[in-house]
Amino acid sequence: MCFMWIADNWKDYAVLDCGGGEKVERWGNQVLVRPDPQAIWPRAQGCRAWDKPNAIYHRSNAGGGRWEIRKLPEQWAIRYGDLTFQLKPMSFKHTGLFPEQAANWDFIDRMVRGAGRPVNVLNLFAYTGGATLAAANAGASVCHVDASKGMVQWAKENAASSGLADRPIRWIVDDCKKFVQREIRRGRKYDAIIMDPPSYGRGPSGETWKIEEDVADFVELTMGVLSDKPLFVLISSYSTGLAPSVMSYLLGITAGKRAAGRIEAQELGLPVESTGLVLPCGSSARFIAEA
Repeated sequence: MCFMWIADNWKDYAVLDCGGGEKVERWGNQVLVRPDPQAIWPRAQGCRAWDKPNAIYHRSNAGGGRWEIRKLPEQWAIRYGDLTFQLKPMSFKHTGLFPEQAANWDFIDRMVRGAGRPVNVLNLFAYTGGATLAAANAGASVCHVDASKGMVQWAKENAASSGLADRPIRWIVDDCKKFVQREIRRGRKYDAIIMDPPSYGRGPSGETWKIEEDVADFVELTMGVLSDKPLFVLISSYSTGLAPSVMSYLLGITAGKRAAGRIEAQELGLPVESTGLVLPCGSSARFIAEA
């Protein structure tokens, strides 16, 4: 049996079926077909979800790809509990949200609400703000950092849509490594650190990031802003090179050396309606400090 953290509390999102290197998903009232390299098995026989999608992302043999829009609004919204997310088709098949991360949003919510004290959260490579909103909605102060100005603006829109615009959130457009280095010099500390580093990326000044080469040193660097009484550290990755056991080891030699606690690491997954099985979608590891 394979143990996973499954994002199974969605109402506005579902994987209807997957197979043949693709998945068909319901995002609110919109049905999208997108590539998924994990779905190496055949599609479910007789599944009609594939018949009339609102849009299909076609991968190109030369790299990248394109959207075939049939009947899709330029932007629409879906909800997850108290949170509302604005969606739109982007390059490289994305929509602005990784729904499997809802399993981590639930974890963040439980940890912040159960802390019994003010919690200061640092969210790095924060994208459109799913984890930021989960933490802020649970009562934390959050520093949201991403190198993309467009992603930070999108995250602000999601916060406004979720009724969280007035919550204590610092919105930072910066290279995550340089920002952490400055926070160390300033003496700032955070009770919880969240990061979802890309496999490859560039900072606003051309800084390059390659996860296999840079993530270990980066996780060690972030320990310089972890408070003396930490709550948790959460790392997620979609890179096949960062298996749950690898991220668990990283947390063991960093956060685990600074505070007593336990480490959990699993694949993330989304339920598939047609088969009742679970589609794997990357991995996460969590350091949870002793109370």
